[in-house]
Amino acid sequence: MNKVILMGRLTRDPDVRYSQGENASAVARYTLAVDRRFRRDNDGQSADFIPCVVFGRGAEFAEKYFHQGIKIAVTGRIQTGSYTNRDGQRVYTTDVIVEEQEFAESKNAASERPADSFAHQQEAAPAPAPAAGDGFMNIPDGIDEELPFN
Repeated sequence: MNKVILMGRLTRDPDVRYSQGENASAVARYTLAVDRRFRRDNDGQSADFIPCVVFGRGAEFAEKYFHQGIKIAVTGRIQTGSYTNRDGQRVYTTDVIVEEQEFAESKNAASERPADSFAHQQEAAPAPAPAAGDGFMNIPDGIDEELPFN
């Protein structure tokens, strides 16, 4: 099974390109900075920088709503490849092919961060439902019979 789940912040705005032809499709590339869970004493790096690729409508969504510094969660698969560069050297690649992507923090949390480069762009994202003090969402009175569980 080849399944990847990541949560991190975009290191820069997605790079979106469109294929040529009558069935033109969007391809977005972005890098996620994913914090490491544990830090070794000798290792100064506390995050991994994971290259991600998303196609089609997901790429168009990324172009419209994702910006540097925003925290997102993605699921997908790892894909490896290789090519020969201009100098004739073989270059090996590893990318996460994104199948699903979503916002990983609320608009309020994003706007509290000092990164002004993306806080003002969050207005188009849907806000999460308000939560009660115990961490659960408030359910309005009189809706009990419409819930699919008891």
